[in-house]
Amino acid sequence: MEALYGPIKDYAWGSRSSLAELQGRATSDGPEAELWLGAHPGAPAAVERDGSRVALTDVLAAAPVDWLGQSVLDRFGPRLPFLLKVLAAAAPLSLQAHPDAEQARSGYATENARADGHRNYVDPFHKPELLVALGPMEALCGFRAPATSAAVLAGLGVPQLRPVLDALAAGPAGLAEAVRLLLTWPAAERAGLVAAVRTAAVGGPDGDLVELLAETYPADPGVLVALLLNRVRLAPGEAIWMPAGNLHAYLRGIGVEVMAASDNVLRGGLTPKHVDVAELLRVLRFEVLEQPVVSPRPVADGVVNWPVPVPDFALHRVTVDGGRPEVTLPVPGPRVVLCTSGRLTVTDGVAPVALDRGQAAVGPAAAGPLTVTGAGAAYVASTGLV
Repeated sequence: MEALYGPIKDYAWGSRSSLAELQGRATSDGPEAELWLGAHPGAPAAVERDGSRVALTDVLAAAPVDWLGQSVLDRFGPRLPFLLKVLAAAAPLSLQAHPDAEQARSGYATENARADGHRNYVDPFHKPELLVALGPMEALCGFRAPATSAAVLAGLGVPQLRPVLDALAAGPAGLAEAVRLLLTWPAAERAGLVAAVRTAAVGGPDGDLVELLAETYPADPGVLVALLLNRVRLAPGEAIWMPAGNLHAYLRGIGVEVMAASDNVLRGGLTPKHVDVAELLRVLRFEVLEQPVVSPRPVADGVVNWPVPVPDFALHRVTVDGGRPEVTLPVPGPRVVLCTSGRLTVTDGVAPVALDRGQAAVGPAAAGPLTVTGAGAAYVASTGLV
């Protein structure tokens, strides 16, 4: 194993204190949104070589078989197929969804031929995601039952919403039309609609959510689309799984996120960035998500995971303490380990690395099983190949 040093993204919605607290340093002067621990070309983490830091992308390129293993090379090509992050949100992120593998491939190929240079697809890969809360976390994830959403909207008593209510009356079959109506609402009327809903929602079951979103985006119909989604409050260790086509937005909190290594994001609102409504509607899955929260599953003494139906990544949490000072995790490499509490030593039979809270390590496929000792907890990201 080797120490891994990840860059921090300073997106405006980031917290000034959460990542600093995790890493045991002073509060930041500016927002710190995401700690990236992987080999994504947009912000690769680094390892040390001869006293200087070298991008993990360069390390993998120099020895792809040793680092990735033949099975990863055969399935994904010469790249690390997953990216581990710590996400720290002090303000809501955009409403967004991600394409499936075929949509990503075709969209990327089509947009390569665009003359205007605009891109929704920056790579040919899908981007399913799993987020596990490190502390209390709130998010919007997947569509709730249309009847529930219709009752909430009807309770607002805003006449302009009648077409949306009519669409929701058709049940799940009407979700697409309800979302389309809201996201294509006439631009000149959006501020008035959001203001009417904001006033009507005061004191209601979703009043604080409307206020949170409308305060920053007072003319964004995404404020209304948010009322069609499950509002999720995660306790530490609980997760949400976001497959292709799942509409979601993180609201606030800190969590460990693992995803397929892609930057393909289709936004639907709550953002100053580009929104392509037509393409978003094409990739969304208008299905009711009855249970958005995923609980950890014990797989061994001191080890839990959150199973996902993709081969790009897997995530385990390892806990060691005085009564269980050592855990061996036989997941295949390559592996990225993030210590989230205590002090640990991780080794793969080649070299041990000591980790304090907020520190990370990486190991190649050619090494042996991962062993964790000490007292604390760590998240281990690997591929989902077996």
